[in-house]
Amino acid sequence: MHEKNSNDQVLIDGSRLIIESLARAGADAFIGYPITPANLLYLYGSQRMEMMLPAPDEITTVQWMAGLSATGKLPVTATSFPGFALMAESVNMAYMMELPMVIVLVQRLGPATGTATCGAQGDLLLLNGIMSGGHPVPVLGTSSFEDCWSLSARALEIAVTQRTPVILLTSKEEVMTQKSFDISRLETIKKVERKEYAKDCCDYKPYKPTDLVPDFLPVTQAEHQVRMTASTHDQDGILQHSSPEALANTRRLEEKIRTSMKEDYLFYHLDHQEGAEKLVTAYGISAAAAREAVRKMRREGQKVSLFIPKTLLPLPPVYLEIVSGYRRVVIAEENMNNQLGSLLFGQKLPENIRFVGNLGKMIAPEEIEKEVMS
Repeated sequence: MHEKNSNDQVLIDGSRLIIESLARAGADAFIGYPITPANLLYLYGSQRMEMMLPAPDEITTVQWMAGLSATGKLPVTATSFPGFALMAESVNMAYMMELPMVIVLVQRLGPATGTATCGAQGDLLLLNGIMSGGHPVPVLGTSSFEDCWSLSARALEIAVTQRTPVILLTSKEEVMTQKSFDISRLETIKKVERKEYAKDCCDYKPYKPTDLVPDFLPVTQAEHQVRMTASTHDQDGILQHSSPEALANTRRLEEKIRTSMKEDYLFYHLDHQEGAEKLVTAYGISAAAAREAVRKMRREGQKVSLFIPKTLLPLPPVYLEIVSGYRRVVIAEENMNNQLGSLLFGQKLPENIRFVGNLGKMIAPEEIEKEVMS
């Protein structure tokens, strides 16, 4: 933060905030294949990062990111569903190898190539099952320009401290729409420190955990042998079929994510109004409409609370505690199948849960208000 002046009011988009935040946090390589509506992230990444590699396709993108991460770089990419679908196997590879990286996933209307220039919120359930075995990958979701700034840095921090790929989930309108914004509202971004194994007394075990996360050594150093593999392995990185040590290592991959995301990296906004029995819940681009709807209802004398989840996966248990405290809960998201509601409650929603969705267009505040008041 700095002293406010007239130059603090700028015309900016979420893409520039995301890339600038990642760069300040320590991301030093952008690898990508251009795809709508993530093109601005590709452009800004090529201008801002120390290294930029234009990949020939999305499969190559994550393979190159994995190689760079193994040497000590902190790579970033941006894509949308068609590209991410091609990345899925390589993301699983990086997850098993415990290689830090950040993937900005800009949602657009699907299925398949869908409509490239139409936004959506349709990828949450996809991300919930992207890992073979159902293991959780960290997913943060932006809901404002402030989130584009702060959560991007947090995504890189999670990637480094937990040694894992991290998904930053956003959407077309969030990253492409330019708005007048006061940048003095943005917090200072600190560079993430990537600590390395520093002992000379013993052999290095690349997958021996310290507080659930192994110490890192780049493959470029010459003091210790470093093994990295995407197959089931023991602490030495030796392939194993199903030995107790190897299976314990696979269980640790899930435990480290679930533990850190419900404690150290739990991000949400709860604006509870005293006496309110109704709650509006929204994430991502739909949070803007939710905020406006709640403001309007409060001006009219209604008691309504607002809940905006930002740590999306693995879904924190506290979210169920929050929504269970209200007589009526309205969930708004830009899809037709209530993906957040499905994650919270499964296939059968409780009677007090209502859903406001749209396909091919953003949700209006009036639609949320109507469902709250019905």
